[in-house]
Amino acid sequence: QVQMVESGGGLVQAGGSLRLSCVVSGLTFNIYAMGWFRQAPGKEREFVAGISWDVGATNYADSVKGRFTISRDNAKNTVYLQMNSLKPEDTAVYYCAKGRRGYTRTMEGAYDYWGQGTQVTVAS
Repeated sequence: QVQMVESGGGLVQAGGSLRLSCVVSGLTFNIYAMGWFRQAPGKEREFVAGISWDVGATNYADSVKGRFTISRDNAKNTVYLQMNSLKPEDTAVYYCAKGRRGYTRTMEGAYDYWGQGTQVTVAS
């Protein structure tokens, strides 16, 4: 049974930083791309960042480029999202997602397992 458990969310002041983690179990972690998505109140879920199975490729939403960094530790079955220079508009529930294949994609349909989400709130 696949389990994906996120942690690291919380309340932070604008300009601050948070690091999200997602521990994955129940599958061969190191052959799949991983991604982070987010959903703000009243909005659709959107792609934030993705990383390929071999850490060879990453991609980001334009809104977070230069501020967020996705990484993974295949030995620990964990994917991370380092978020710096946070803005109030980054407030959302953040979800990690497992890719159906090894290379990162931005579409939700390219991911088949999701974590429960972790709330990130950025105060102005």
